[in-house]
Amino acid sequence: MTLTTMRRLSLLLAISFFTAGCELIGDIFQAGFVVGIIIVLLIVGIVGWILSRFRGRGGV
Repeated sequence: MTLTTMRRLSLLLAISFFTAGCELIGDIFQAGFVVGIIIVLLIVGIVGWILSRFRGRGGV
């Protein structure tokens, strides 16, 4: 193999590693985003439930 062929192969190998890493990081952030939305919805639901319990006691 010539030097230019080796450089091309090493560049191709490096690019494939970087794009695979970017895809992995993107998947991690996407999963974190979904989990974050679920946690926020749970917190809002719990706060709403607690507020409804207090409102129910005050009117009776």
